[in-house]
Amino acid sequence: MKGLQRIGRSWLDVILPPQCPISGEVVGERGQIHPDVWSDVHFLDGAVCESCGVPFPYDPGEGAWCTSCLTYPPAYDQARAVMVYDDVSRGMVLSLKHGDRTDGLCTYAVWMARVGADLLRNADVIAPVPLHRSRLWIRRFNQSALLAGALAKEAAVPVVQDLLLRTRATPSQHGKNWKDRRTNVARAFRVNGRWQGHVSRSRVVLVDDVMTTGATVNACAKALKAAGVAHVNILTLARVVRPAHLPI
Repeated sequence: MKGLQRIGRSWLDVILPPQCPISGEVVGERGQIHPDVWSDVHFLDGAVCESCGVPFPYDPGEGAWCTSCLTYPPAYDQARAVMVYDDVSRGMVLSLKHGDRTDGLCTYAVWMARVGADLLRNADVIAPVPLHRSRLWIRRFNQSALLAGALAKEAAVPVVQDLLLRTRATPSQHGKNWKDRRTNVARAFRVNGRWQGHVSRSRVVLVDDVMTTGATVNACAKALKAAGVAHVNILTLARVVRPAHLPI
């Protein structure tokens, strides 16, 4: 069976050569980043806030929290992201979200498993941030669910794709400030009734593609903790970072 799969992939590579998810250049393997753009990707592998994972412009020491988290502690326990969401990574994320470019999922899962190793070590379940059924019908798939499935396979942690439900179709978060984003998604999520009795005292890793202000994942964390979940950690492929937070 594996031999047939390898033959199938070989023929597919001849017909549709694997492309870099950022530049579109032909590469050796699916999901691989072309060497010419690798150095342009801003991976979050330096000092970050212990709580939300935002990068510090300097190393303040282990366990430090950013000012935002100290002032407004999030409902989740910890959040981590692979890279900064910027002009370089935006095309990669949008190609997954809107362009059906799923060939990089295995690579993204490896990255996410690496940066989220501490979050995944004692996790009981992985779950995606859900889409409302109306948006899912239009888009045809949930990119966060695809990432969650790939990550679960890479990290050997069970995935529950319908752990959370989006109970109302909220307007787009685009263009909204931090306060309006939180208001927009307030009470928009609940734990699926079929899993209500199974998540008490569990540790959940919630997966999304991009973390902007954290309003959506925070609303999800509130719903999970209201259902008895003990720990909610967030793992995303990318996150928005204000220039002041970037290392010099």
